[in-house]
Amino acid sequence: MPFHNQSILPAVRKMKDFETLLSSSYTYIVLLDTHIGQLKSVVKEGDRAGKKILLHADLVQGLRNDEHGAEFLCQEVKPAGLISTRSNVLSVAKRRGLLTVQRLFMLDSMALDTSYSIVKNTMPDCVEVMPGIIPQVFEELHEQIKVPIFAGGFIRSIEDVEAALSGGAAAVTTSKKELWKHYQPS
Repeated sequence: MPFHNQSILPAVRKMKDFETLLSSSYTYIVLLDTHIGQLKSVVKEGDRAGKKILLHADLVQGLRNDEHGAEFLCQEVKPAGLISTRSNVLSVAKRRGLLTVQRLFMLDSMALDTSYSIVKNTMPDCVEVMPGIIPQVFEELHEQIKVPIFAGGFIRSIEDVEAALSGGAAAVTTSKKELWKHYQPS
């Protein structure tokens, strides 16, 4: 089942791409590689266009990725949600009512086992699994954690997206514009 009718969550690295997405039919947009000084205006611009910004808190330049930084993002920037590898950041966002996405790196079976305890402790709304080209792990992971899974990283083609979705991912995060166009919701 797609995440809010989106098989793709466009991941934006450049503001030019963000501006393009404002007129798209996507509702949820992932914001990567941003500067603290531009965040408020970018999120407000997204709000005006009916977009819900999932902000990657770990990639905000000029902001420390800790509880205080998370409080600032929640109170001042007010995105729809935060993405982070850090459980303490997501705990703050969860208390503030934001959508939370725990980013997990699946390097080996030990990382998979560690992920179960991280997710159990954090209780995020969703998880993003990286790399996203390991769909054979998604079903097992979903059985253990019971939250929607996003596949991200190394998603380069329609075949990669289809494999991730068939493997149980609710959506795929990608910065590949050609995939945004192909999967744009109607």
